[in-house]
Amino acid sequence: MAMLQSIVLFTLLLLMLLLIIILILFAFKPWRFFSFSSSSTRSRTIKVGDLERPLVPDDVDLTQEQSNDLTRNYDLEGACHQNEALLRPPRTQGLIHKQRLPSASIHLTQGDSLVLDVVSDPSEDILVGQTLKRPLVTDRLVEVQNHGRLPNQSQNLKYGVENDRLQEFLPKAINGQRSCLSLEVVSGPSRGLRCSVQSASTSKLPLTIGRVSPSDLLLKDAEVSGKHAMINWNSNKLKWELVDMGSLNGTLLNSQPINHPDTGSRHWGDPMELASGDTITLGTTSKICVHISSQSECLAPFGVGMISDPMSLRRGGKKLPMEDVCYYEWPLPGVDQFGIFGICDGHGGVEAAQSASKILPEMVATILSDSVKRERVLSQCDASDVLRDAFSQTEACMNNYYEGCTATVLLVWADGDGNFFAQCANVGDSACLMNVGDKQIKMTEDHKVTSSSERLRIEGIGEPLKDGETRLCGLNLARVLGDKFVKQQDSRFSSEPYISQVVHISQTSGAFALLASDGFWDVVSAKKAIQLVAQTRERHCTDKENLAETIANVLLNEARMLRTKDNTSIIFLDFESRSRISCKVDS
Repeated sequence: MAMLQSIVLFTLLLLMLLLIIILILFAFKPWRFFSFSSSSTRSRTIKVGDLERPLVPDDVDLTQEQSNDLTRNYDLEGACHQNEALLRPPRTQGLIHKQRLPSASIHLTQGDSLVLDVVSDPSEDILVGQTLKRPLVTDRLVEVQNHGRLPNQSQNLKYGVENDRLQEFLPKAINGQRSCLSLEVVSGPSRGLRCSVQSASTSKLPLTIGRVSPSDLLLKDAEVSGKHAMINWNSNKLKWELVDMGSLNGTLLNSQPINHPDTGSRHWGDPMELASGDTITLGTTSKICVHISSQSECLAPFGVGMISDPMSLRRGGKKLPMEDVCYYEWPLPGVDQFGIFGICDGHGGVEAAQSASKILPEMVATILSDSVKRERVLSQCDASDVLRDAFSQTEACMNNYYEGCTATVLLVWADGDGNFFAQCANVGDSACLMNVGDKQIKMTEDHKVTSSSERLRIEGIGEPLKDGETRLCGLNLARVLGDKFVKQQDSRFSSEPYISQVVHISQTSGAFALLASDGFWDVVSAKKAIQLVAQTRERHCTDKENLAETIANVLLNEARMLRTKDNTSIIFLDFESRSRISCKVDS
């Protein structure tokens, strides 16, 4: 019995010893030193999940998210040298979507200088319409911080060196996708001051706004900081961006503050995208109106001036959104002899106007690309069918059910002998007026419900207006593009355009054309507009190159002075000025 107990005890001890040895083996894994000697010849099995796992681990993404709150160094005027923040998109509330970054290696050398070796994936970030896009530094640059802040080495730099550092990370303009930014100070001590810059003019970017030199737009306003705000072109997004440079009194964009929440820190705010019609407020008194137009590689053979103003404050200070879109293009793609000029005035929003201003020129160009149709226009001097088909196809392509717009299009073509021909089509109440040899020609028809022509058209379809009826489904226009919902409710609506007669413009006629939205015509008569054009031509007869733009500004200022209550857009064509002016298309 004693021997049996000894055997059992010995067995238990042996099992415990064996278990301990097994645990030690699993803990230290001695086989790893010799079992993979031939691993280079083995094929490794890769799971599907490994292929989808990002090369940069999640904790790096987290570090980059945290590093977006960049610390900045300022000189006495509040200048910032960490201009990488200009490339960082505005902060968004709620869900944050992480973006996969191209493979990058970060090397920190002495002096805390930052070097980014970026290897761009050729399969990513290709813009539509581009054959190849050069590798770009990502929107969000990683700032390597030493104890939370980089040494303040930039305070002793001169402005020239400071500007060189600002240019270092600035995106370059992409060929064929240029944009022009125009600023006009509409209130404050510097009211009337204007400034413009093109995205291709990298030597002039960024554009700075402040009270003292070397700011590009100098505002003599005590509430404006020495270096108050900056505007730059972001070629990654193809957008202009505004950033507050740590101003003392803050910056508002369309009445919303964009400066850093900690006003005493003098930190820069987040960059905010600009759109045509926006209003920038610096301090409380200086307001700047923004106009943005894209610039293509084309030239119009006569003077062109284009300008818009949202006239943003209505009675009682109510904000008025910008719903006008004006555009022009010369020559049309693939149709060298033709150009198009147009204004769309939206209602219920700007989306329908934006859609129409994009689709209409494309439809006209597509139709005229047919050599038979193009030759018919040139031989018969009549583009009625082209314009009618373009409006019909544009209406069919638009999917705007609860928004609509007016559309006024002036088609101009050349005959090769220095003569031009113009023909207009419109729906709505944005009008076009031409003056040829002192003869006034109205190129459009008013399509308000109360107009006599529309009442006759509506009676002709067998559904006459009732006594006192001045609106259809709440709209005072009977012909529009878009508004699909109300058109389904009331058959009296139409998208059929009025088409004018063709106007021949000789070299000696001194002709001009004026297209404007109803915000202009509500306060300025055709007779007054012609008088203003004649006076401005006489006053600025020596400045032919900028005459069309000058006249457009004079006409817009007249509408401002008469306190129009609506968005106002103007396109002025000066056929007397045969200089080659850059062609613009409103964005």
